[in-house]
Amino acid sequence: MSSEPLLKVSGVETYYGNIRALAGVDVEVHKGEIVSLIGANGAGKSTLMMTICGSPQARSGQVVFDGEDITKIPTHLIARRRIAQSPEGRRIFPRMTVLENLQMGAGLDDLKYFKEDVEKIFTMFPRLKERQSQRGGTLSGGEQQMLSIGRALMSRPKLLLLDEPSLGLAPLIVKGIFEQIKRLNKEEGLTVFLVEQNAFAALKLSDRAYVMVNGKVTMSGTGRELLADPSVRAAYLEGGHH
Repeated sequence: MSSEPLLKVSGVETYYGNIRALAGVDVEVHKGEIVSLIGANGAGKSTLMMTICGSPQARSGQVVFDGEDITKIPTHLIARRRIAQSPEGRRIFPRMTVLENLQMGAGLDDLKYFKEDVEKIFTMFPRLKERQSQRGGTLSGGEQQMLSIGRALMSRPKLLLLDEPSLGLAPLIVKGIFEQIKRLNKEEGLTVFLVEQNAFAALKLSDRAYVMVNGKVTMSGTGRELLADPSVRAAYLEGGHH
C-alpha cells in the first residue's frame, strides 16, 4: 500500500445550519482499495460523501485527494479531479435516454474514449444496452442503479463514490452490482469508497471498513474483522440484513 492515501479526510465537521452532522471524521482510502462506511440511517454517511464532493463544504477539518487539499474547492471542480459519485437515490436524468445519461457522465475532454467506454458499460450491464434508447425514468430501480454507476464510470474516475447502491433493490440485482464493483477493482484497480446500509454485503466486499454512529467514526478495521466483531454483528448484521 502506498504511504499517502488517495483520499484522506481529517477532523471533518459538517453542519446543516446549526446542526452538526459530522463531528470530526477521519477516514482514509488508499489507491486500489474498496473501503466501506456502514452505520444506521441518519448516522451521517451520505453527508460525508457529499462533503467529499464539496456540497456542503466542511466547516472545519480537511479533505485531501491525490495530495491536493480540496476542502474549499467548488463541486464542479472537484469532479474534474476525477472523483465520480453515484449518489443516493440514483438521481439519473429521467427524461434523457440511457445513452444520453451516459453522455452526461463522460468527461468533456475525453469524448475520444466515449464509444469504447459505452461499450464497456454495456458489457458490464447488458440490460442497459437493451434499453439504450429508453428514457431513464422508465427503467426499473435496478436498471436505474446500473445506469447511475455506469454514468459515474464514464468519467474514468480515480475514485468512485457509491452511496447506498443496494437501496431498495432485489438481492439478486444487488449481488450482480457488487460483483461488477469487485471485478472493476480487481481488473482495473478502481478505487471505491462505498456507503452502504447492507453491512453484510459491504463488509464482504471491502478491504477495510469504518462504522459511523451519530456523525462520528466509532470503529475501523478490515472487512473481515468487522464481520466477525460481536458488537458490529449485533448492531448491523443480526435480523435479516443478509
